[in-house]
Amino acid sequence: MAAPTDQTVYRATTTAPVNIAVIKYWGKRDTTLNLPTNSSLSVTLSQRSLRTLTTASCAGKYPSADELILNGKPQDIQSSKRTLACLSNLRALRRSLENADSSLPKLSAFPLRIVSENNFPTAAGLASSAAGFAALVRAVADLYQLPQSPRDLSRIARQGSGSACRSLMGGYVAWREGTEADGSDSLAEEVAPASHWPEMRAVVLVVSADKKDVPSTQGMQTTVATSNLFATRATTVVAERMAAIETAIQNRDFPTFAEITMRDSNGFHATCLDSWPPIFYMNDVSRAAVRLVHDINEAVGHTVCAYTFDAGPNAVIYYEEKDTELVAGTVKAILGENVEGWSGPFHEAVKNVSGPGVALDKVDPRAVEVLKGGVSRVILTGVGEGPISVEEHLVSESGDVLSH
Repeated sequence: MAAPTDQTVYRATTTAPVNIAVIKYWGKRDTTLNLPTNSSLSVTLSQRSLRTLTTASCAGKYPSADELILNGKPQDIQSSKRTLACLSNLRALRRSLENADSSLPKLSAFPLRIVSENNFPTAAGLASSAAGFAALVRAVADLYQLPQSPRDLSRIARQGSGSACRSLMGGYVAWREGTEADGSDSLAEEVAPASHWPEMRAVVLVVSADKKDVPSTQGMQTTVATSNLFATRATTVVAERMAAIETAIQNRDFPTFAEITMRDSNGFHATCLDSWPPIFYMNDVSRAAVRLVHDINEAVGHTVCAYTFDAGPNAVIYYEEKDTELVAGTVKAILGENVEGWSGPFHEAVKNVSGPGVALDKVDPRAVEVLKGGVSRVILTGVGEGPISVEEHLVSESGDVLSH
């Protein structure tokens, strides 16, 4: 490798996945450190469907301030305490390496230019901030050649976006709430890799790509302050569910996984409704998706699918690959082939499905009508891996921003 000069641009690029929680994170006991009031658990979704691509670069010749460009638009880093906290922590780790080895280039002293692109709508209830901060932390850690494990880095990503800590790993990931005041034990742990239960699939019904009425952070604060249901959920209900769903994942027990997932989604949204003033993330289309899932399960005679909703109206419907025709096939029959998304990754399993897996006369006709008019696109996906280092840079060797 050529000797570094003032003109050298150092680069590292990573992709990071979206994760969708099945035990929800909602509420903070420390807003500065992003420490949660309860543990949570998620499924990491395949990056073949949804991913953030981020290049972290640094150079002595860059302007003095760090830069972040998201989907082609410069972001104001200085006004984002969360971003500053992540970069400060990562720089400190790099500085300690440089202090221990004087031969290392002083990358910690160089300004950063970070360029990031999502392939999905930002702030639409698709956990874009989780993928974004996970990609940012992983890319800068790779740029700085930090030895810390994903578990260690999850403490840093957590400060950017709570659920980002879970996007640093693949498969089935728990975020342990921890008890230490400094947040040192509030981190992500892999419960099982994607390879343990690779048959998990999901179809996301995208109801609206508009921004949310009530941002998650604001919603959490309102719920914590005003909901009587919230304290019970955080202190007693979640701990039992975490233990039960981790056992279900280890046993690949879909019916148990599904029931806990649906009950926790309902419980989370109940605390939102119990907030004052009430918060509505689900809408009529969301509720029609709930009805559909229960109708499919009832028609089949056992549980083959489960819904979950984050802080937004989009339905994420989990099912196992063997039940693709029953679940995704029925959704396809209701929405029609012309809805965007049936041709993307994971489409092979539904490409030749021409009829509903479950007869539509077994499904509430009101739900069918609402879904037909209310879903703008579908995303077919499944359980996937954590961040991946790639050579697909968004910054050139000379430091220029490249459009992807």
